Amino acid sequence: MKKFSLTLLSFLAIAAGAVSCSGGDAAKGNAPQAKKTETKNADASQLPNYRYVDLDTILANYNLSKDYNESMIQMQNNLESSLNSKQQNLRSMAQQYQQKYQNNGYKTQEEFERDQRNLASAQNSAQQEAAQMQGNYEKQAMQMQKTIQDSIESYIKIYNAQKGYDAILMKAATLYINPALDVTDEVVKGLNERYNKVKK
Repeated sequence: MKKFSLTLLSFLAIAAGAVSCSGGDAAKGNAPQAKKTETKNADASQLPNYRYVDLDTILANYNLSKDYNESMIQMQNNLESSLNSKQQNLRSMAQQYQQKYQNNGYKTQEEFERDQRNLASAQNSAQQEAAQMQGNYEKQAMQMQKTIQDSIESYIKIYNAQKGYDAILMKAATLYINPALDVTDEVVKGLNERYNKVKK
């Protein structure tokens, strides 16, 4: 199974804070100032009042996401094991009926048709159960993804309330953004601290 974190990337989009329309050198795209803030260690007072996070890094390092990823892998393994078992049972049943036919074990046409109906019914039941199990798996995956998304969004609001940024953006939504504006590590640290308290 592909990593759960990769699956999450196709569903989650995190952006918190309201973009301010205030004027200023950063909002006007002052090129000289941008050149001064190209490094990760730039003076925070010289940076524009917005930051960004890298969602890939958050999902890879957030303990809730990692725990859910492990749960989804286990669920996927259980699903595959169950489906394989059902397929094996159907193959065994089909082989048994085939051998009975080849050995002239059917005394009447009625008996032969009854076994064919039994096999068709077993196949139909297996398909329905497989569809139901797959549906349950997908439902749980969606719920886990939503839980992670809600957790990240709610924490970013708390984080931004303390920091007072005009916006917190996603790195993936930008063509280029100054690395000095990256607050991913801070957000991951805060998410894990909050999650670890709840987990205890």
